[in-house]
Amino acid sequence: MQFKLSVATLALATLAVATPARRNIPASQCSGSTGALQCCDSTGKATDPSIANILGPLGIVVQDVTALVGVTCSPISVVGVGGNSCTAQPVCCTNNSFNGVVALGCTPVNINL
Repeated sequence: MQFKLSVATLALATLAVATPARRNIPASQCSGSTGALQCCDSTGKATDPSIANILGPLGIVVQDVTALVGVTCSPISVVGVGGNSCTAQPVCCTNNSFNGVVALGCTPVNINL
């Protein structure tokens, strides 16, 4: 029994190390190379079926998108000012040229930092 527990613990530890963590950056760092601060209803990989179905009609080749994709996004202009809060997923996105339908190259942010 103890052997099985050790194997299970080792397997979980290996999985935790092998799984890349999405790091949240402070919202104040959203500019330039990290992109504009956005509030997206959801985020995910371009290969997620629900996101791929949105990217296809926009002419975005799914295989070319390796970064996080934001869906139904709106800009957050000033953090902490009334009316600019984000109750969904705040992200910095480098390509916001799809009128809020999707945003590409997104990085999760912590708007409290």
